[in-house]
Amino acid sequence: MALHRTQATRGAKTRRQSSPVRTAPPPVETDEENRPEDRGDHILIVGVGASAGGLEAFTLLLKHVPVNIGMGLVLVQHLDPVHESALTQILAKATAMPVREAANNLPVEPNHVYIIPPNRNMTIAQGRLKLEPRRQIAGAHRSIDVFFESLAQDQRERAIGVILSGTASDGTLGLEAIKAEGGFTMAQDESAKYDSMPRSAMAAGCVDLVLPPEEIATELARLARHPDVLSGARSPAAEGAEGAEAQEEAEASDTPPPVRGRGARRAGEEDGLKKTLLILRNHSGVDFSLYKPSTAQRRITRRMVLNKITGLKAYADFLRGNTKELQALYPSVA
Repeated sequence: MALHRTQATRGAKTRRQSSPVRTAPPPVETDEENRPEDRGDHILIVGVGASAGGLEAFTLLLKHVPVNIGMGLVLVQHLDPVHESALTQILAKATAMPVREAANNLPVEPNHVYIIPPNRNMTIAQGRLKLEPRRQIAGAHRSIDVFFESLAQDQRERAIGVILSGTASDGTLGLEAIKAEGGFTMAQDESAKYDSMPRSAMAAGCVDLVLPPEEIATELARLARHPDVLSGARSPAAEGAEGAEAQEEAEASDTPPPVRGRGARRAGEEDGLKKTLLILRNHSGVDFSLYKPSTAQRRITRRMVLNKITGLKAYADFLRGNTKELQALYPSVA
């Protein structure tokens, strides 16, 4: 720290004579050691929320989701609290994937669909669904927000949130939480029978993609195949001791961590992160050098995936001179 202050003092006069470059404060880091590692290979978990008109939207979505997508889908529908739900039986006809009503402490598995039971609050912790009876409250129950917020906390950048047809605004706060953690967010377009819920999320600025249910299914399949998403969906345990050691070394160094397995970086990709941050610095005047490389890379990867770009080097080339993308990237990294 003393060395940084000395360098700052020596360069003070130089900065007064040239355009200032602001130094971004280091982001709040989540303690990586506290992230659960007992789940083996992490899967991508998709939370899908709907209310009025949700049955039609759920059905369209599931009909177009590939059976072997490799994701776990958790559907949160506003249900009558005093009647049994036939949603599980109805939606089982829309897909060849197993569809079951959620149970307490049930692990989310790939290529499975889970439905919230009536009169229950549902959350997720360490990849397992948690159920508890709903309490009587004065206002409306926000079952979608409750699940999405826990999904964001538990799965972080592996979380995906989708809002389909429904009234009011449940789900907006949950999508905001997912996006803040680096996950992906989607909402149904004007095809929604009731568009209050999707429009609320869009107005809040927390929706990445606005699409009809069948195209949301296509986009989920693309995310499931994207190498940069896949590489982020594996735990250090799954990568082996060598991968874990490389990650620890990268956290303590000034170089981005190597990406192993299916997301292996092509030759020259090592410079992609540095080039991207330099372009962003020239655009915004903010120096992101205090960020951990792994944190910056994780947040940049989200923009890469949304733009259908594979590899940091390719993204740096795409970013150069692209004012619109620079304006979208800056708040993601800052």
